[in-house]
Amino acid sequence: MTDIESRIDTTRPHTARIWNYWTGGKDNYPVDREAGDRIRALHPGIGEYAKADRLFLGRAVRHLAGQEGIRQFLDIGTGLPSADNTHEVAQRVAPDARVVYVDNDPLVLAHARALLVGTPEGRTDYLDADLRDIDTILAAASKTLDLSQPVALMLLGVVIFVEDDEESYAVVRRLLDALAPGSHLVLSHTVTHPDMPDVDEAVAFWNEHGTPKLTQRTPAAVARYFDGLELLEPGVVSCSAWRPETPMPDVAMYAGVGRK
Repeated sequence: MTDIESRIDTTRPHTARIWNYWTGGKDNYPVDREAGDRIRALHPGIGEYAKADRLFLGRAVRHLAGQEGIRQFLDIGTGLPSADNTHEVAQRVAPDARVVYVDNDPLVLAHARALLVGTPEGRTDYLDADLRDIDTILAAASKTLDLSQPVALMLLGVVIFVEDDEESYAVVRRLLDALAPGSHLVLSHTVTHPDMPDVDEAVAFWNEHGTPKLTQRTPAAVARYFDGLELLEPGVVSCSAWRPETPMPDVAMYAGVGRK
């Protein structure tokens, strides 16, 4: 057994693998599928959140690489590779785009080395690190990215794993402070909302049975991550409502894009 394999716990459901299951992937285990089905029974629309978040990623990256001219992406909490990963979307628009992925899930690490291969003109890299390891992330990312030039900081569904509010805001701020003017924050976050009470029940089930535990925040609390940035229209909204190609129902995953 390799060191990576020894770190994979197949006895407890894991969020990245359940997310993979909901989006039709095959990198999951029976325990993940069972938990995913039980969560979906509590909240039937939950599988749509994963799809909506992935579609938001594509729209945001296409906009940044196209209209904003961004050529560097730092994607923290990337999750398991699937269709239309950040580098694939960015490099279709700009083949010379550079992307650094960061995650600390051993299964993600095992697949990332094989799957996250970019264009000859661009570069992709993968770091095995926790979101809170800011100095490590920035030092390693600077070997691939020029941090004196604009970078898109991608934090999709990852700050939900930082339970303390002030710590989560501080982590995002420290990362942004290290990036050049013209950089962008792309962030999505599960929310608690009075119109979606079944989401709270599903999250409670997850936190009792799964790993890692996640924290919901209100839409206003999610908007606070963008304090001091120029928010791109339409602001912080359901990720399905951020510049969709076709109308989509709202989901309890809010997102936004802000310019430094």
